[in-house]
Amino acid sequence: MRIVLGVGGGIAAYKVASLLRLFTEAGHYVTVIPTEAATRFVGTATWEALSGNPVSNSVFDDVHQVNHVRLGHEADLVVIAPATADLLAKAAAGLAGDLLTNTLLMARGPVLFAPAMHTEMWQHPATQANVETLRSRGAAVLEPATGRLTGTDSGPGRLPEPEAIFEAAMALVQGRSDYQLPLAGRIVTISAGGTREPLDPVRFLGNRSSGKQGVALAVAARNAGATVRLLAAHMDVAPPAGVEVVRVDTALQLRDAALDAAAGSDVVIMSAAVADFRPAEVSDTKIKKRDGAGDPMIALVRNPDILHELVERRNAAGRAGRQLIVGFAAETGDDDGDVLAHAEAKLQRKGCDLLVVNHVGTDRVFGQDTNSVVILARSGAEPQEAAGTKADVAAAIVARIGLELERVSPRP
Repeated sequence: MRIVLGVGGGIAAYKVASLLRLFTEAGHYVTVIPTEAATRFVGTATWEALSGNPVSNSVFDDVHQVNHVRLGHEADLVVIAPATADLLAKAAAGLAGDLLTNTLLMARGPVLFAPAMHTEMWQHPATQANVETLRSRGAAVLEPATGRLTGTDSGPGRLPEPEAIFEAAMALVQGRSDYQLPLAGRIVTISAGGTREPLDPVRFLGNRSSGKQGVALAVAARNAGATVRLLAAHMDVAPPAGVEVVRVDTALQLRDAALDAAAGSDVVIMSAAVADFRPAEVSDTKIKKRDGAGDPMIALVRNPDILHELVERRNAAGRAGRQLIVGFAAETGDDDGDVLAHAEAKLQRKGCDLLVVNHVGTDRVFGQDTNSVVILARSGAEPQEAAGTKADVAAAIVARIGLELERVSPRP
């Protein structure tokens, strides 16, 4: 596929190098057209090296090839990233002052804009009118992500992650109607990994969670267009790029972080393995094994039920139906019932909207690269099974979340 990648003059241009890499590694032929301002942020040498093609922003280069006409005609897809306020305005007005805007006028295939600018610029009535104009003409304009901008500012206007733009571009070319991405504009909080409850300065009570499934969920939510906050307990894997990371160690720290993050989230996914109990007392010094001394007795106290508390606070705030809460249950069968029986009972106790159920055991789920889950819904919908790599399972869970959100809290 022939792709024209137009690069606007914003600081987010540096992230577009990763988007270019995604296109080329997928086997597409990419011609990069930066604006003159864009070359002040990332030079043409970078675009040429990554694309393998010459780069120009002038209609007067290679005039014999009539590039200002040819590139738009030949393109199977045009992607503009970052689409600055200036570029959106020029595209909406039909201006043609350089090679990129000429190409936009000549393009007859799908066109995707990925905006990035300061919040006030994005929310300005002029920009919003330009976006509506472009959409009314059939162009796809993504919602910008919400997060850290230039300097200390934060808000809507952040360039979506390259993976999210890539997924939207591929969906657009394939004629699917989901190019806006199922979680575009949503804020998602995800907990991952296992908590550790200290016993003394060197020992703790923990669990076998590696954090792989939580990280896969963060990647899937990010790629679905969400702004993601990852509450990371102990993990054997690094957090993904493009998400905000909040580090926690204990269940009590996770509780505080989750309650704080949930207040501004559309979705909360509690995939972390949280210790049910913690030592009643934590020794200031290492507990030593001494000859002639008795074995230490360790008293445990119950940790708070974070998932249940999140549901109670949401309901008390009148956000039931507007915030989706997803729990995870790592279960084993016993004499009182099988895995699904225990999970159904937990779903009713917790009151969350969805419960993702793992059948755990030795060499199953924890630390593995594959997973098999059943998704239960409080609404009474049929259980949904998902299996494969943890990335596959995460994609299925995020897709289900997208459907649930459109059902209970559709975007205007």
